[in-house]
Amino acid sequence: MKQVCMIAYTGYSLDNRVRREAEAVNTLPGYCVTILTAKEQDVPRTYEKGGIRIVELDIPKYQGKSGARYILCYIHFTFLAFIECAKLMARKSLDIVHVHNMPNFLVFAGLIPLLSGKPIILDEHDTMVETYSAKFAGRFSWFLERVLRLEEAVCCRMARHIVCVNDMQKAAMVARNIPGEKIVVAMNVPDPKLFNHTRSIHGCSRENGKFRMIYHGTVAKRLGVDLAIRAMTKLGDKIPGLEFHVVGDGDDMKEIQDLSRSLGLGDKIRYRGIVPLDRLVPVLGGMDLGIIPNGRNSATELMLPVKMLECVALGIPVVAPRLKTITHYFTEDKVFFFEPDDIDSMAQAILAASSNEEERARRALAAKGFLEKHGWETHKTEFIEMYKSL
Repeated sequence: MKQVCMIAYTGYSLDNRVRREAEAVNTLPGYCVTILTAKEQDVPRTYEKGGIRIVELDIPKYQGKSGARYILCYIHFTFLAFIECAKLMARKSLDIVHVHNMPNFLVFAGLIPLLSGKPIILDEHDTMVETYSAKFAGRFSWFLERVLRLEEAVCCRMARHIVCVNDMQKAAMVARNIPGEKIVVAMNVPDPKLFNHTRSIHGCSRENGKFRMIYHGTVAKRLGVDLAIRAMTKLGDKIPGLEFHVVGDGDDMKEIQDLSRSLGLGDKIRYRGIVPLDRLVPVLGGMDLGIIPNGRNSATELMLPVKMLECVALGIPVVAPRLKTITHYFTEDKVFFFEPDDIDSMAQAILAASSNEEERARRALAAKGFLEKHGWETHKTEFIEMYKSL
């Protein structure tokens, strides 16, 4: 039996990519998966779900604006994961270490297995260089960029294989001299067992006279949530019954809530907190429009947001920015585009979508073609072959 230890500084119940990949490996004959994650409650738990053993380490995932706190929490989590990996090695219960970033240096949790000849997989959910450049804009120095480039290079060198989320991300890493032959692309697409077009309860537009728009994910200004709030003021009474549902939490939640109150939007915006993946589909299914409000920065240019693809999977039409990776995979006939960072353009796209139910349905159906070509079943094969090669 091959023992796989996945390491992810996240909550297992909230991370679709970690769960999907863990389940894929765990279903392989002769493979068994243990996952080390951040704790989701006050007391860390060890439990099983779908045959996978989840071990929560005694540290929650930090969400805030302090760069120093991020680094300290990353180091703390890495140290705790290092101890657990050492215990697994002592029990001869570890054959492969699969690290989900951020940060990349979580690979050092697998240092003892690596020195013992065990392979490490580095799963790049987001590239550190671009993400931190956007997250700490104005405080992102030339020195910090050099440090992050070095961190990426060292960690990628330690890894036997690197998993990227899309072709644009792979190209950015190859441009930084990361060996392309090490990289496997496994897109961050929705889990078809949860997000299935045929299971969608979406379909009743303007139910009870409402037109419901949703953003779900990390609530942060670097992802344009504040721009979406401001766009609401441009719509006024142009969309009868308009509601904007914000699902999730993040660094800027309080600031975003204060902004909506200061703009007098209290009755039009519903903050619903974090919703676990298992309960997210019914929430999304009651929506008429999904919005991806990302502005333009080095990180968002490389993103194909999973929240966008979850809406696509459920047949919910999407308003999205014209950013490099999104326009690489989606054309004008599939989504309602707006110019990044342009509040008027975003508001016009929302208005155009709301005013034409037939066009919403047509574009939502056309967008579904993306998942027929790039769905998990397509990428799962290469992902599994990577494991078998180890």
